[in-house]
Amino acid sequence: MRNWLIPGCLIAAAMPAAAQTFDAARAFGMREWVESMSISPDGTKLLFVEPVGPRGSIVYVVPLDTPNAVPARAGSVNGDPDRLEGCRWATNSRILCTMIAAMRLPEGDVVYASRIVGFNDDGSKVAVLKHDKGAGERLGYTLFGGSVIDWNPGADRVLMMREYVPEVSTGTRLAQSREGIGVDAVDPVTLKREVVEAANRFAVEYITDGRGTVRIRGMQDEQLGGYTTGKRRYYYRRKGDRSWEPLSTVADRDGFDPYGVDPTLDVAYGLKRVNGRLAAHTVALDGTGTEKLVFAHDSVDVTGFARIGRNGRIIGARYTTDIGAVHYFDPAVAAMTRTLGRALAKYPLLHVVDSSEDENRMLIWAGSDIDPGRYFLYDRKTKSLNELMLSRPHLEKTTLAPVTHILYPAADGTMVPAYLTLPPGSTGKGLPAIVLPHGGPSARDTWGFDWLSQFYANQGFAVIRPNFRGSSGYGDAWLRTNGFQSWKVAIGDVSDAGRWLIKQGIADPNKLAIVGWSYGGYAALQAATVDTALFKRVVAIAPVTDLERLKSDADGWSYKYEVERFVGSGPHVEEGSPARRAASFSAPVLMFHGDMDRNVKIGHAQLMQSRLESAGKKSELVVFKGLDHYLEDSNARMQMLQKSAEFLKTP
Repeated sequence: MRNWLIPGCLIAAAMPAAAQTFDAARAFGMREWVESMSISPDGTKLLFVEPVGPRGSIVYVVPLDTPNAVPARAGSVNGDPDRLEGCRWATNSRILCTMIAAMRLPEGDVVYASRIVGFNDDGSKVAVLKHDKGAGERLGYTLFGGSVIDWNPGADRVLMMREYVPEVSTGTRLAQSREGIGVDAVDPVTLKREVVEAANRFAVEYITDGRGTVRIRGMQDEQLGGYTTGKRRYYYRRKGDRSWEPLSTVADRDGFDPYGVDPTLDVAYGLKRVNGRLAAHTVALDGTGTEKLVFAHDSVDVTGFARIGRNGRIIGARYTTDIGAVHYFDPAVAAMTRTLGRALAKYPLLHVVDSSEDENRMLIWAGSDIDPGRYFLYDRKTKSLNELMLSRPHLEKTTLAPVTHILYPAADGTMVPAYLTLPPGSTGKGLPAIVLPHGGPSARDTWGFDWLSQFYANQGFAVIRPNFRGSSGYGDAWLRTNGFQSWKVAIGDVSDAGRWLIKQGIADPNKLAIVGWSYGGYAALQAATVDTALFKRVVAIAPVTDLERLKSDADGWSYKYEVERFVGSGPHVEEGSPARRAASFSAPVLMFHGDMDRNVKIGHAQLMQSRLESAGKKSELVVFKGLDHYLEDSNARMQMLQKSAEFLKTP
């Protein structure tokens, strides 16, 4: 059954018939049942986005204070190619949704295009929020359809960051000449707009105070030919002043990187390194430039900021040790989360999703390693807490596997953090096992529900997810250069995770496999070229396979030189490219890739398959038509899980 849990009542509707009989690949491969959720400014209505079919989504609206209310359909997309990335209330009756699609340009390149669509909560008056086009022919593509950077509580407009592309015309002066990113104030109902910040071709970011005023502007540096350098310069405005003053310069992890503005304190919150780790700082915006360290952790990076309310008020700093946590700046919110934590003790992962404008009614998400998550409505005045919906109702009666944070020794003695998931009810010894490195490479795994590792645990595999050196979140010394230039260390740590499983007696050495997605797919393939006898089977999803090709994929794009610097040059490009080492493979390989992948072009998997075939190795490539890097298609994910499990179980 699909459950809509509204305060005081339970509304049920039929799940797709195929999901009523448990099928592991289907249950774990289905997209999350709540794709996004938002509460209206007055706190009386809820919207949520639910998947429909393999790729589509439906927007539902339901009154929160009406007993036995039935959610009403307000809008939908079929996911081919447009899919919803998130929806939110702009007013008490108007909804804005971001749509994104992977599309192929006439030149052949795959790109992502986005648009913001508005409609009433009854599904009427659908309109795309777009800026006016002039009378000329555009000199480029407008792929970025804008983003709301300020929901401006209490006003009938939102602030949107938008991209302008200049036009050329003959015989008219009505061609649009603006170029770059600017900010418009847009009425989401009438679509009337007003320019707040004129377009600037160097602008990449604008930050407001959450009350409708732009206070910070980020500008990218360019080199000859219009190629970006990766360096950004930030400028700020004092209260009541329109002139820009220098704030900071950011390059890689150096410099104060602003994230938000507190208009009451008149400061910018941001991240800056302290002792090789990112820490939370404030910088005064009153002209003094006073900088203050507000939180630093002695072993991990601060990764961002916790926010609350429709104005995105910053109330704490986020970081992750073995489990995600928040250091709160706001005592009232800290007290509230402690109270909620006690009430929801079974769900140690907890955060505020959205709130009414007065911050009285709040949407809370809570989950754990063995609970994919559920949504609650919390009323701060009445202290009432009511469960609304389940993130993955199709797994509600499935026994999931606890996730344990562990440390294992790398070959040089370095202790590497990882997450271990053992099959429910197993002895934990002599198991078929999987090393599952994360993507990125500048990313990390965290404690909680993970649909991939939980599926494989359900199928009887022990799964270890290593945060190898090259992962982010642990400071500069752990991040090193990156997982490509420092691939020998990163891949060594990944392989050592498998050796540890064997040494502990957890893994059957004859049934140890490696599975990865994106950089994780690269790591899986590269590890198999280095430790040819360790892994008996390899599964790579959307993998990078050739580092020189990764650089050439950026040709013609403004970030070309940034990618070239990231990947680097030298012997590691040849040695660290699994497609150039196909002859060294001894384990069979199974790959999956979407043919509309912008992040890692499908040519990588095709090259790998061609090289393996030429070397006489066992390999198969499954191509998903019309899908991008994330394979957000329930049928495709089900097929991938089912086929990979059969492959991994083959003697």
